[in-house]
Amino acid sequence: MRTTPRHFKVLLRQAAAIAHDRELSTALRDLRAEFDGWERGDITADELNDRIHRFHDGTSREIWRRYATNHLEPVVAIAVAMSVLSRDELPKDLLDHLASLIESYEQDSLR
Repeated sequence: MRTTPRHFKVLLRQAAAIAHDRELSTALRDLRAEFDGWERGDITADELNDRIHRFHDGTSREIWRRYATNHLEPVVAIAVAMSVLSRDELPKDLLDHLASLIESYEQDSLR
């Protein structure tokens, strides 16, 4: 396993934090739609409560697990491959460092 250069670790943490926030924000917008449905009377309070629990135990936990690691190179590479982060947001040297991982994840997503 290759060693991550020290100067990339801070950049990786910053990029991962941005990606985490974006993924969680997207998921929370979906959950907010459930609240809107409850306020309109489309679903009951019990149904909303169940959806909140499913969100907490499912989507929220999956996002947390993805980013709760010290191995952030694959996490950031996946975020770029999934367009959560754009290549333009990463410094060129970090992007070059992650290029083969990003390409690999992009190829996997095409299959």
